Amino acid sequence: MREVRVIPATRDLSTGQQTNHFTPKRRVAGYARVSTDSEDQYASYEAQVDYYTTMIKANAEWEFVGIYTDEGISGTSTNRREGFKRMIADALAGKIDLIVTKSVSRFARNTVDSLQTIRKLKEHKVEVYFEKESIKTFDSKGELLITIMSSLAQEESRSLSENVKWGLRKRFADGQVSVCYTRFLGYDKGTEGNLVVNAEQAKLVRYIFSLYLQGLTFHGIAKRLESEGHTTVTGKSVWHSSTIQQVLTNVKYKGDALLQKYYIADFLTKKPVLNSGEVPQYYVQDNHEAIIKSEVFDLVQKEIAHRKEHVEVTKGAHIFSGRIRCGHCGGTYGPKVWHSKDRYRKVIWQCNEKYVDRYHKCASPTLTETELKDSFVRAVNMLMSDKDRIIRSFEAIKDRVFDTSEDKAKLRNLEAERLEVIALVDQLTAENASTAMDQEVYRKRYERLSDRYHEVETHISGMRHAIQDRRYRKTRTELFLKSLRKQEEVVTEFSEHLWHSLADHAEVHGKEDIRFTFMNGMEIQI
Repeated sequence: MREVRVIPATRDLSTGQQTNHFTPKRRVAGYARVSTDSEDQYASYEAQVDYYTTMIKANAEWEFVGIYTDEGISGTSTNRREGFKRMIADALAGKIDLIVTKSVSRFARNTVDSLQTIRKLKEHKVEVYFEKESIKTFDSKGELLITIMSSLAQEESRSLSENVKWGLRKRFADGQVSVCYTRFLGYDKGTEGNLVVNAEQAKLVRYIFSLYLQGLTFHGIAKRLESEGHTTVTGKSVWHSSTIQQVLTNVKYKGDALLQKYYIADFLTKKPVLNSGEVPQYYVQDNHEAIIKSEVFDLVQKEIAHRKEHVEVTKGAHIFSGRIRCGHCGGTYGPKVWHSKDRYRKVIWQCNEKYVDRYHKCASPTLTETELKDSFVRAVNMLMSDKDRIIRSFEAIKDRVFDTSEDKAKLRNLEAERLEVIALVDQLTAENASTAMDQEVYRKRYERLSDRYHEVETHISGMRHAIQDRRYRKTRTELFLKSLRKQEEVVTEFSEHLWHSLADHAEVHGKEDIRFTFMNGMEIQI
């Protein structure tokens, strides 16, 4: 006859601890977190730390490991909670048997994070005790309760996030501008939280805009600032092209503010996403003192768009890149290396389209860099010989040629007409809602008004473009003449500064026919 003998368990199934009288003390850690830096929350934070330190040390069966803390950190994700991550790492390394914390929401407001972490701890025989809900993760019902509580905490977090978003959008709608002053070159925070110009930093901002209008690229400006010893707003000596681009495109430098350029799409990740029309934006004009004149800022934006479309601007690009054009096929010239591996090595400039069609190659000539530079020097000297007449001519015609008052008057009339059309549409829709109109008649009248509205909108857009273009050409010409006035002597050698500040581009028609177009629109043939 078979005999069955029971071998008693010596360890707890859930904890893995021995059940005999020689059970070692459980190594216990506490976790405390508050999500803001306010005084009330700080008091709560201090109270949590003190409470769990006393509670753990008072239990004779527990060995105090320590209190892990996160102060002023959101609980929606565990990614930025260094204290939490350190505690989990220690637990998985076998240094902790039990974690005591106030509630599920203190542990994590993200259901997925919470469950993944608890399951990982469970695999390593580490228990978590949530005091407020009286939940132990080794209990049979523990995971179900944690899932429910975590979901509730997550929903609470989503609700809070929506309230914060609503508050921010209300501030934006009211034109209240918020800025990260610690990383904002050119401005300091005023006594009332407003933007105040930092005179010393403003000089550097103006210098950056000036260098760009002289023809330097984002990368070129960054290298120039580094070579001259200028430091960034955070005190670093290294400048990045992206930083220069951000400075040159930030409307705050002309006294305006664009609000809600980014938004938080997911309240759990809190990752900022570029606003491409998903949520409203708010543009505040004349919000604060400008560092850059509006017309200069607009000129830079137009120049950025122009270079993006027409100029080959790459990191570390040559000063001639994208600005030497072929007079035969309309392509651009680029540098090519001949005899790259021997002593006859030479860099020449050649039309990039020259050999695209092997049956009909472009007839444009190749030029050396020296030939291009010498031709430019000759063009500048020809310009200098007529300098006084050019300046006088501009002064005589600028008020007439660049005057925008007539265009602005036309724009005002068009905008008034647009308001009139909108009023007629409102009147028509109200009439259709209140009386029994023939729907075919209503549709035709509505379509006529809609066509008229779109026609007016097109004219408004064209008129605004014309005004901006006139202002662009005026500012560009003024900057050209400013550089021309400063040049007193005959030019004897090529200067990058003169190339950037005077020339727009060169067009190659032949080896002895290079035509330089200057920033005022004037062309000189060499």
